[in-house]
Amino acid sequence: MKTILYIEQSLKVGEMGGKCWAMRLEPGFKLLFYNARIHFNHWNAVKFILDHIFLIAIVVLSGGALLAPLLTQRGKKATPLEVTQLINRGKATIVDVRDAAAFAGGHLPDAKHIPVAELAKRSGELEKFKSKTIVVVCEKGARAPAAASILGKAGFGDVVALEGGQAAWQSQGLPLKK
Repeated sequence: MKTILYIEQSLKVGEMGGKCWAMRLEPGFKLLFYNARIHFNHWNAVKFILDHIFLIAIVVLSGGALLAPLLTQRGKKATPLEVTQLINRGKATIVDVRDAAAFAGGHLPDAKHIPVAELAKRSGELEKFKSKTIVVVCEKGARAPAAASILGKAGFGDVVALEGGQAAWQSQGLPLKK
C-alpha cells in the first residue's frame, strides 16, 4: 500500500512496499515516481534540441526518406501541357491503352493503340521508339501508371503517364482524332 504524507510543502514522506522514505523537494522539482525527482523547467526541451540538433536532423531526414516512397505515387506523370510540348517538339510517342471501342470514339493525334492487356506481348511494336518519350494514355489516368510500369520493365527508359488521362486532355480543349 502506498501512503504519502505531506509534513510541509517541500517535504514528502511515504511508505511503499514496507519501506519508509522521506524526500525534501527543492523549488522547481516534482515527484515523478515515489523516489525519483525531476526538475521541470520549460528550458529542458529547448536545451535538449539545441544540444542534439544534428541527431534530430538525422532522425527527421531518415524518417522523411523512409516515408517519401509511401507518400508519392510511383511512375512519372505528365500534365496535358507537358505532353503537348513533347508532341510539338517531336520527342514523344503516344500509346493509348484503352479498349478498341474507346479508342475508336476518339484518341490523341498519332496515338498507337495497344490495349493494356496486350501491352506486354506487343511491346516489340514500340522498339523503334525507344529513343523517344513514351506517353501512356488511358481514360482517366488510373490504368496508365500500370501500363507505364510494364513498358519500363520491357526496357523503355523514358515512359510517362498522362495525368488525368484522356478526360484531362479533353477538359483542356485539346484536339482528338476519330
